[in-house]
Amino acid sequence: MIRKMKKIYTVMVVLAVFLSAGCKKYLDVNTDPATPQTPENRTLTPPLFAQMERGIQFDARYLGGVIQYFGGAVNVGESHGWIPGSDAMGEIWRTNYYGLGANLNLIIDDSQVKQEYNFIGLAQALKAWSWQTTTDYHGDIILKQAYEPNRFVFDYDKQEDVYAEVVRLANESIANFSRTDGTGSVAKMSAADLVYAGDNAKWIKFNYGILARNASNLVNKANYNPAKVIEYVDKALSSNADNFIVPNTGSTSANGNFFGPLRANLASYRQTRMIVGLLDGTYFTGTTGAVIDPRISTMITPSADNVYRGTIPGSSDPGTAALKNQIPNPWGVLASANPGAGFGKYLFKDNVGFPIMTYSEMQFIKAEAAFRKGDLSIAYTAYLNGITSSIDFVSTLGTAITTTQKNTYMASAAVKQSASALTLRDIMLQKYLALYGYGFVETWCDLRKYNYNTGDVKGNNPYAGVFVFPNSFYADNGGKPAQRYRPRYNSEYLWNVAALKVIGADQPDYHTYKMWFSQP
Repeated sequence: MIRKMKKIYTVMVVLAVFLSAGCKKYLDVNTDPATPQTPENRTLTPPLFAQMERGIQFDARYLGGVIQYFGGAVNVGESHGWIPGSDAMGEIWRTNYYGLGANLNLIIDDSQVKQEYNFIGLAQALKAWSWQTTTDYHGDIILKQAYEPNRFVFDYDKQEDVYAEVVRLANESIANFSRTDGTGSVAKMSAADLVYAGDNAKWIKFNYGILARNASNLVNKANYNPAKVIEYVDKALSSNADNFIVPNTGSTSANGNFFGPLRANLASYRQTRMIVGLLDGTYFTGTTGAVIDPRISTMITPSADNVYRGTIPGSSDPGTAALKNQIPNPWGVLASANPGAGFGKYLFKDNVGFPIMTYSEMQFIKAEAAFRKGDLSIAYTAYLNGITSSIDFVSTLGTAITTTQKNTYMASAAVKQSASALTLRDIMLQKYLALYGYGFVETWCDLRKYNYNTGDVKGNNPYAGVFVFPNSFYADNGGKPAQRYRPRYNSEYLWNVAALKVIGADQPDYHTYKMWFSQP
């Protein structure tokens, strides 16, 4: 960030010299009336959606190992480690400050002049989402000074301040999408809005989904308000038709899904024992194969002998390299093979869209809040909605799941059959499963607010006996799991070291410091 600002300053100085020397004729090339000099909201908006998925998917290569969505002894993410002197794990940072950042400010400035309040609302919604995602991933970040001109060093702000800013932005976005004055219209926005085609109502729901995530992460805080969480969810996504999904064309590596075979990023990754155990009934019934989830054949792949296997991240489990090669990668093929363009499966295909938020996630957030509130009836209904909507969503990404298969599973021992039998463990494990392949940051928030397999401040421990730490943690961890990722190396550790020292980010175990939201 700072290096870029220095470059901008240098360009400005050079420009001033040219102007003072009377070299206007050399600069006239930049004032072509046929080429707009001020970017407009319509041209700035479409690329922003690709930036959203890029940030999550790039960093999922490492975070996927931490949360055990991915395994295979691929990288230090599986041992909860970090890579010194590298921008690895810094793509969400880059997305927030570079990919979205100033572009959103330009959209707001342009739209205010034109009184196109729906574009302002869109920019504010993406800002709210980006601040929430970035702080949930990094913890303390640069907020107040982020876009101040002529600044070369930046102070970090506390996570609680970022959480408050998310609430402010989301509410302002809702207000702007609710306005009926000005010149904004669905027709003006629809072509630029690749997700909701200018539908104000869906953008308002997306904002309430952001607010629901924000409030749901505070279960360890004295001001946690489950009723408010439920209120937000009830105003958020109301069906799979409201899912926020970034589209991918998938005809080339340039426009293909980062997780697809064309991009060739997931060859060495393996499906995990935790995902297998949730889909084959082990963690819901205690018996492997007792209940087979109808989502299993779309989401993961059996070995050549038709047995579903998975690794424990951070090890080559289940043993030798030969056994590891019997475990398929996310594309559904063995031994790091690439199935080729157009193949793959589930969310790991070239042309499949990438979910940023889904109705299923919202329903599990509601179920958790209602359960903690003591309203088991509401919790149970939301829990069932979360499962059924996840099945319906998965059904669109592979072989269609029949009504009979769905009903059989919903009546099985893997699904609680009454509100009185429901536990927080049932809710959180089904949510973990439903978010597989896309909800990386949200799943990590859940794991950290329940302290992985230790429990929250009230002793709730939904992941006990299911989430297993790697054989050993990264050397710098001191035996502790990862709680955050460090600020991006190329902007912060090269140019902003003094500010990093204030928050302790110069320490080798900084990535194990607990988040504000996960502490009492």
